[in-house]
Amino acid sequence: MYKKIMVPVDLAHLDQLSKTLQVVADLANFYQAEVCYVGVTASTPGSLARTPEEYQQKLDAFAKQHTTEHGQPVSARVVISHDPAVDLDDVLVQAIEDVGADLVVMGTHLPRHLDALLPAHGGKVATHTQASIFLVRA
Repeated sequence: MYKKIMVPVDLAHLDQLSKTLQVVADLANFYQAEVCYVGVTASTPGSLARTPEEYQQKLDAFAKQHTTEHGQPVSARVVISHDPAVDLDDVLVQAIEDVGADLVVMGTHLPRHLDALLPAHGGKVATHTQASIFLVRA
């Protein structure tokens, strides 16, 4: 049913992704699907990496570490954004198309009143892509 699962990953907040990563591992194993971890970063130096290339190395290491959880092929893609906080939804929608994902598994938070003004990323991404979106609450 699913051939390629895309997982947006924020390397700065890995501690909040454990449940999402377990769901991804289970789905990848069940569907024998490839997993593509996508990280969004700016081209300017940040707290995790000085360059997008350094960020790619860290994301590659993360992907390699998690391939043992499900044994399916993995890939890692860094997407560069001028302002990740502003562009994140649009960048993720483009990444879904670029990697050819038919399922996206995203971690999310519990609904809040603020979501009426600023919708969560998963809901916005779901309205702009053909891929199925699976939101995992922490």
